[in-house]
Amino acid sequence: MLLRCAAWRAEFRADAVLDEDLGFKDLEGVVAYMHGWDREGHPVCYNAYGVFKDRDMYDRVFGDGERLARFLRWRVQVMERGVRALHLRPGGVNAIIQVTDLKDMPKRELRAASNQILSLFQDNYPEMVARKVFINVPWYFSVLFSMISPFLTERTKSKFVIAREGNVAETLFKFIRPELVPVQYGGLSRAGDLENGPPKPASEFTIKGGEKVFLEIDGIEAGATITWDLVVGGWELEYGAEYVPAAEDSYTLCVERTRKVPAAADEPVHNAFTAREAGKMVLSIDNSGSRKRKVAAYRYFVRKPSA
Repeated sequence: MLLRCAAWRAEFRADAVLDEDLGFKDLEGVVAYMHGWDREGHPVCYNAYGVFKDRDMYDRVFGDGERLARFLRWRVQVMERGVRALHLRPGGVNAIIQVTDLKDMPKRELRAASNQILSLFQDNYPEMVARKVFINVPWYFSVLFSMISPFLTERTKSKFVIAREGNVAETLFKFIRPELVPVQYGGLSRAGDLENGPPKPASEFTIKGGEKVFLEIDGIEAGATITWDLVVGGWELEYGAEYVPAAEDSYTLCVERTRKVPAAADEPVHNAFTAREAGKMVLSIDNSGSRKRKVAAYRYFVRKPSA
């Protein structure tokens, strides 16, 4: 197998693909891209083919054999970025995580391309995928997987994770820290966040059905500015923020009026407040209208007043 892989790499010129401009800049960060790492240090590759439901986009990328071949080469380019991030030595990180978003994916039109991508990676990147996570999975995919599951080995089945729509954040948080999960999948990571090194870790917590949680950020000095991010998997609850001064004769300030955050919210809460006097920030998350347990995460930054 290794000899066959080496022969393919030479024929495909895989070692040179990273330096090529294949004309898919608009697909970077959308269709296939490396972003962060999981809790065990594996680089994570995200895949989302929903943009190809647009017929013009589909024809531009897959319109003929030459275009399809160029797309496959670009897809290998993304894979090679992940391979370069590995530590291929005993005890090192020697595999990546694949997260595939099936939302709006035109399965019939992409069948040929999907089969070629799958074959390409299975044949030429053996054992380089530690786990495959499928998110926003439609009902028929779950049925199909349950049918083929008995024919898979336990080792193979252990690599597959399936998450229906509404359980994306909860599933991804099991394997990837919230500050490294892209915002469109219920995390805190925005484009460009990782360019300056690892982000500040978020604090993770759960909210039980029917529960109201208060997060208190104490010790804020007068003149300090506090910035916070908050995300809840599946949302569908109420959120608000207030500032409570330390002085007993001061009034509590409403920073964000309590509002209902819908389940379809695609951005985390992000806000900032400059305190005129010492005190604490209190964030309220009210899940009393739901019976469902939800995962959540938050982080904050305090910039002290300049002297």
